[in-house]
Amino acid sequence: MRFYSSIINRGAMLHIFIEYKFKSFRVIEYSLLPLVCCLVNFFYLVIVAERMGNCLSDVKGGKQAVGGVGHHMDPAAAGDGNGAAVGGSNDAVDLFYRTKGLHALYIPIELSLSASKLSDLDIISKSDPMAVVSIRRRDGTLEELGRTEVIMNNLDPVWVQKISVMYQFETVQTLIFHVYDVDTKYHNIPAKDLKLNDQDFIGEASCVLSEIVTKCNRCLTLNLRNRNGHVRKNLGEITIHAEEIVTSRTAVEMTLRCTNLENKDLFSKSDPFLRISRIIETGGSIPICKTEVVDNNLNPIWRPVCLTMQQFVSKDNPLVIECFDFNSSGNHVLIGKLQKTVADLENLHKSRVGANFISQPSGFRGNEKVLKGQLFVERYAEKQLYSFLDYISSGFELNFMVAVDFTASNGNPRSPDSLHYIDPSGRLNAYQRAIMEVGDVIQFYDSDKLFPAWGFGGKAYNGTVSHCFNLNGSSDASEVEGVGGIMAAYAGALQNFTLSGPTLFGHVVNKAVEIAVESLKYNHSKYFVLLIITDGVITDMQETIDALVRASDLPLSILIVGVGGADFSQMEVLDADNGQRLESSTGRVATRDIVQFVPMREVHRGQISVVQALLEELPGQFLTFMRGKDIIPHNISAAQTYGPGQSHAQLELEE
Repeated sequence: MRFYSSIINRGAMLHIFIEYKFKSFRVIEYSLLPLVCCLVNFFYLVIVAERMGNCLSDVKGGKQAVGGVGHHMDPAAAGDGNGAAVGGSNDAVDLFYRTKGLHALYIPIELSLSASKLSDLDIISKSDPMAVVSIRRRDGTLEELGRTEVIMNNLDPVWVQKISVMYQFETVQTLIFHVYDVDTKYHNIPAKDLKLNDQDFIGEASCVLSEIVTKCNRCLTLNLRNRNGHVRKNLGEITIHAEEIVTSRTAVEMTLRCTNLENKDLFSKSDPFLRISRIIETGGSIPICKTEVVDNNLNPIWRPVCLTMQQFVSKDNPLVIECFDFNSSGNHVLIGKLQKTVADLENLHKSRVGANFISQPSGFRGNEKVLKGQLFVERYAEKQLYSFLDYISSGFELNFMVAVDFTASNGNPRSPDSLHYIDPSGRLNAYQRAIMEVGDVIQFYDSDKLFPAWGFGGKAYNGTVSHCFNLNGSSDASEVEGVGGIMAAYAGALQNFTLSGPTLFGHVVNKAVEIAVESLKYNHSKYFVLLIITDGVITDMQETIDALVRASDLPLSILIVGVGGADFSQMEVLDADNGQRLESSTGRVATRDIVQFVPMREVHRGQISVVQALLEELPGQFLTFMRGKDIIPHNISAAQTYGPGQSHAQLELEE
């Protein structure tokens, strides 16, 4: 209300000012004053709305980097095939299925999407489009492959985020493309977490994947249709470009900065960002990377961007680098552009000189103008981005630990309504189903099949409540053998412990931290995964966050599996998929995201597969730790990395 009052007050002041001027100087007929003042107020509102991001959006969603993710960030977000990008190739999932003989012959394909002449569903601005790609299963249902980023206020979007799909020769693969207008109030939510039912549907299109890959230019344009299948011209078009994913570990990480950029704003300085595109054989270009926006700065320096060989193809392939002034209206103003290869950028770094931007052709003859603004390569590094399988196949081990919720919120185990009820007929309860389904996946990756197994929130016969006790009843050894061992220990613990509380995660997390810390003293080849099975009610939220922040520096990931129908909103906070890392009570921010939450009810509804759900983020979390600590697979020489003033022969140690 305060914001609207401010607008009204300012509008009234403008009204009074104009009325005074018009009366004094008799510029126009006084009878027109009310109309003029209304127009002034209206345009003031529009200007304010535009500057505020339309509908008062914070517009952070439009300012983040896309497509140029380095080892210092979560590689799962890069979509480079090394992590677990949404809809992309996941090494952990692929290996699990392949060893079971369930993998058909395929070629990994990367889809680039753009649209034109989209229907405008907004009133005082333009639509904020996002594309969602799905594949039709044999039973007719749709499986989502991935989503693009949201591009604000744009009816002709060119999305940077790629969608990965496996092209199978022997299978008819029908792809469905849905385009949505994302509501302003959801702009700060990651695209993968958006509920599609809350967004405005613009249109859809479909085709068979082979239609795209068999085109000479591997490009296909489709008219959007409504949900009834009717094609309407005013809905717009979507264009899909397919490229085969090149398997390569080579990557280039660069820190880019600019100087003396032209100011495009009136009352402040420009808010610059870079967009890097690759020129393709047909003469067009495909965006491969967008930096974050640096606010109010004509000499910006951006966070490092990491481009894989898949993105730039070769060091001699031309790249178009454009510098824009960000506007919340979506009408970003081009400051300047230039064309360089990766080899050229490497030479700029070595020579410590900048490259001048060039303006858009203007004037009668369409001449370009060399601008004062320059691009510098502050740091350049060539490195090898090893995959999850590179580490696993060279002897790195995953060690799983299990913790089961024994708190009273699960219900009395003697009652059939309890999540812990042991059915005499042999029907598995919610925890047993989770142990069996999850255990089949995790034991595949555990090297020795010996799991430390704990319970928490249970009360022993002596009346003592324990927040981390051994499921097998032993006072010292917590390990059990295989999934069968977990099941037996769980059933035994239900006989020896009564459900109590409160629900404290901190103790089992700290226990896992102790094991990971001890392992680092003599072995850097072990990575630990703590599996917590819970009904979702937690009472030590801040203590748990503190423990997770401490654990973020260690070779440890945490999988939280939710059973039952409880409110799992607290688990979503711990998962930190909103892009904001956890912060401890002392103000320390987590080094990386180490938590993955999986609600089993969604698995049982068929919305997600248990394998995909459990392993979706694990490879990315694993690689983030290994790359951040400069740990490389065994029997592989160190990657070449050099900084200012160094040559290929002088390797720079990462911090």
